[in-house]
Amino acid sequence: MADKTQLYPRKDDKTIVYLKNCVKSPFIEVGDYSFYHDFVDDPADFEKKCVQYHYPYVNNDHLKIGKFCSIACGAKFLFNGANHTLNSLSTYPFPVMANEWDLQVPVTDAWDNKGDIIVGNEVWIGFEAVIMAGVTIGDGAIIGSRAVVTKDVEPYSIVGGVPAKLIRKRFTDSKIAELLELKWWDWDEEEIRQKLPEIMKLKE
Repeated sequence: MADKTQLYPRKDDKTIVYLKNCVKSPFIEVGDYSFYHDFVDDPADFEKKCVQYHYPYVNNDHLKIGKFCSIACGAKFLFNGANHTLNSLSTYPFPVMANEWDLQVPVTDAWDNKGDIIVGNEVWIGFEAVIMAGVTIGDGAIIGSRAVVTKDVEPYSIVGGVPAKLIRKRFTDSKIAELLELKWWDWDEEEIRQKLPEIMKLKE
């Protein structure tokens, strides 16, 4: 039986973790069976290594990752604290250095708040890809290695490059609509197990 409560789901392999079992921040939500693979460092350090510039008690921004996602080594989620404001004469973050300049302004005035990062279900994020604040990645999407994702990604789309652009869709529009209605990732474990031959079936 699959055990979604394990930290390291593969026997004698400490390079893969189920993320739901290692993240601690209440501002990070991860669905069942989504994993992070890191062949350089302990993947259990995902929150520290991969979730960057995340100051949720200031911004109230969240990282939401669905079920059955595959996240490759070095992927980064860059939150609003990485931004600088574009609405003033200077991009220098004076409010961050408020003590130096005798300022009485909120530190959030130093950057533009783009919002949460939302990753759908069954998303594959490639090696060292970067997901920027405010981005939503649809179910079934694939993010190419070292892509920089600055805009929303439609379900079952493959994107790559800097900035990331559509390469192609994984299926026809009608098939995508069918899959989005099916939502196999929400089935119970036994039903998924029984339907694995269909889920793993090669495209015709």
